Amino acid sequence: MPVDRCFRITNVTRGTTVAERARVASSMRDRMVGLLATAEVAPGEGLLIERTSSIHMFFMRYAIDVVFVDGKGRVTKAVSRLRPWRVVWWARGARDCLELRAGALDGTGTLRGDQLSFEPFDAA
Repeated sequence: MPVDRCFRITNVTRGTTVAERARVASSMRDRMVGLLATAEVAPGEGLLIERTSSIHMFFMRYAIDVVFVDGKGRVTKAVSRLRPWRVVWWARGARDCLELRAGALDGTGTLRGDQLSFEPFDAA
């Protein structure tokens, strides 16, 4: 059974931890399901969806915070408390999307232009 790839994500600009453990969604299945199968995002956790500059919240049951980053880890767009049935159509310059527990951005101060660091996390 393959081990999930995970990262610890730090906001270098602010000196805060954005996610202690963010699971990577890279397969088509993982990207499509995303957080739909979860009841909530646990504190300190997140989902990093590779290669997307837009997301939808169709069928979600709870709000989340969303951070879009370019290929160098720079935040191109940050959306707080994105509610179910909403869409972020396009985050200009984004390569990946990080989905977090609602309120996580407030706690880390993460804003557009901040630099994030992605450190591999051993999920085993």
